[in-house]
Amino acid sequence: MASQTFPEVFISPSVASTDKEVAKELLPLLRVYKDGSVERLLGSPVVPPSSPDPETGVSTKDITISTHPNISARIYLPNLPQTNANDKKLPILVYFHGGGFCLESAFSFLDHRYLNRLASETGVLAVSVEYRLAPESPLPAAYDDSWAALQWVANHSGLEQVLVQQEPWLVSHGDFGRLYIGGDSAGANIVHNVALRAGTESESLPCNVKIHGAFLAHPYFWGSKPIGSEPKEGFENALERLVWDFAYPSASWGIDNLMINPVSGGGAPSLAGLGCSRMLVCVAGKDRLRERGVWYYEAVKESGWKGEVELFEVEEEDHAFHIYNIDSHNANVMIKRLASFLV
Repeated sequence: MASQTFPEVFISPSVASTDKEVAKELLPLLRVYKDGSVERLLGSPVVPPSSPDPETGVSTKDITISTHPNISARIYLPNLPQTNANDKKLPILVYFHGGGFCLESAFSFLDHRYLNRLASETGVLAVSVEYRLAPESPLPAAYDDSWAALQWVANHSGLEQVLVQQEPWLVSHGDFGRLYIGGDSAGANIVHNVALRAGTESESLPCNVKIHGAFLAHPYFWGSKPIGSEPKEGFENALERLVWDFAYPSASWGIDNLMINPVSGGGAPSLAGLGCSRMLVCVAGKDRLRERGVWYYEAVKESGWKGEVELFEVEEEDHAFHIYNIDSHNANVMIKRLASFLV
C-alpha cells in the first residue's frame, strides 16, 4: 500500500458483488456499502487456537468476557516445567492488537503467531482482547471494550469475587502484582488511553489491582499539524488522519481529540496521571509514526509523572516490523527488549 503506516502481508481479493453500491471507502483498507456490509481489503486470516503450539509450546484458548457487548479474547499460557506447573505464577499481559481500529483481530494469523512468540520468550500469561471494530462499532467502542476486558482480568485477583465466566488459567497462574498492558499501533494508542483511565480516582481497577507496566509499540498518535520531520505536503489528507476520522467520526476536536493527540490535543489531561508504574515506548526509524512516538515519550518524561519511562528504537525498520517479519534478526531484538521489560 502507498502508506507504510499500516502495512499488511495478506491482501484479501474483492469478493463483494459488483452491483452493490459503495457508500464510502477508506482505501486501501476497506469499503462500506449502502446495504451496511463492510468489505475489509487488507488483513490476515482468522486461525484457531492451538494447544500446544508446535513451535513454541504455548497453549491457547478462546474465552468470552462479555456478551453485552460482545467482547472475547484469546489467552496464551507458556509451557511450564512439570515440576512447578501447578503453582507457577506468571506476569499477566493484557494485549490490544493493531489495525487502525478497523482491521485485524485477536484471532488473526499475525497476532496469533506474534503472541505465541511473545508469551514463549517472555513467560507471560497473555490475554489478547478482541474489541469491536469500526465502522460497525465506531470509537469509543474499542476503548470501552478494552477497559472492560482489563477490569474482567483484574476481578480474578479477588478470591471473594464470583465471576460468571471465571478463567482458571488466570486464577491458577496469574500474578496480579505483575499486571502489564501492551499493544502495537492502534493497540498502543489503546494502551495509553487505558492507562490514563486507570489513573483516575473514579476509574480504578477492581480488587485494588494496579498496572505495573505498559508498553506502546509504534503507537498511533496524530494531530492537525506536522511535527519534527513529518512531511508538510499532503499532511491534511494523510492516511493517519483519514483513519481516525473514519473510526471516530463524532470525536470532539477531530484529529486533535486527546485520545489521538495526547500531547497537544484539545482538553488533554495531564500525562502525569498515567495509571502505571513503568512504561516502554518503542519506535522504528522508518515509521511515519516515529516522530509522534518520540514526542509522546518526551512529554511523559517531562510531565511530572512519577513512573519510569524508557524509549527503544530500531532505526532501520518500519512500522510493526516485528509482527510482519517475526523471524528477522531485528524482530528478535525487539521481542527480547519486550521480554526484559515484562519481568
